[in-house]
Amino acid sequence: MKQTILIGLLSTATLLATTSAVMAESPAEKGLRIAKEADVSDMGYGDFSSDMKMILTNRAGASSIRVMRAKTLEGKNGKGDKSLSLFDQPADVKGTKMLTFSHGLKPDDQWLYLPALKRVKRINSRNKSGPFMGSEFAFEDLGSQEVEKYKYKYLKEEACGVGNAWKCHVIERIPAYKYSGYTKQVAWIDTQGYRVTKVMYYDRKNALLKTLTASGYQQYLGKFWRPAKMTMANHQSGKGTTLQWTNYKFRSGLKSRDFNNKSLAR
Repeated sequence: MKQTILIGLLSTATLLATTSAVMAESPAEKGLRIAKEADVSDMGYGDFSSDMKMILTNRAGASSIRVMRAKTLEGKNGKGDKSLSLFDQPADVKGTKMLTFSHGLKPDDQWLYLPALKRVKRINSRNKSGPFMGSEFAFEDLGSQEVEKYKYKYLKEEACGVGNAWKCHVIERIPAYKYSGYTKQVAWIDTQGYRVTKVMYYDRKNALLKTLTASGYQQYLGKFWRPAKMTMANHQSGKGTTLQWTNYKFRSGLKSRDFNNKSLAR
């Protein structure tokens, strides 16, 4: 009995110490902690692939559709992911490929294969804010969001998601890497599954540029959440891009050799 009481007292003391430490966090410390927790929650998927549809909408509301495939290979310890996007339709973009090697503060390595020119173009780190294939997604939006890429500040907690069914941490992210097209991002991350429901992007003049919303999340392998739909709305141009994902497949045996920039033109 004494031992049980002692263990209970120790557990209570530990809980109180942990609670006090969390309560004493600064907004920067809390923001960083949540970013790290979100990163850890998605570690271990190995690799995944999916089919994608990209819908481009202009200011007048007219749209065009591109059909793609995507593959991602998880890096060691969840760092340095590799991703490949391949365009299948329409004919004018068929065969286009985009390869990204994600890093922390070091600029991501990115290559674009353009079949019309029959050559591989390396994306300069100074041009990462440019649009990807005419979409509202910039090249810098396409890499994995490594924790080291940003400085964080916790802002608040509020309802979010469809019908405000979830609670979200609202966190400010300041790009720590060079040549970003953004002064800051404000992200809504749900408190249970660390699903990103919304991100607001501010341009170099600190004006709201665009907003990303994600929905239709499903869980795979009992752990990993992936959205069925992501929409990027550009508030300054009136244009938008929607990405729709289907046919997610995890741990299909992808290897580093499947993400070789030297074989993009094959």
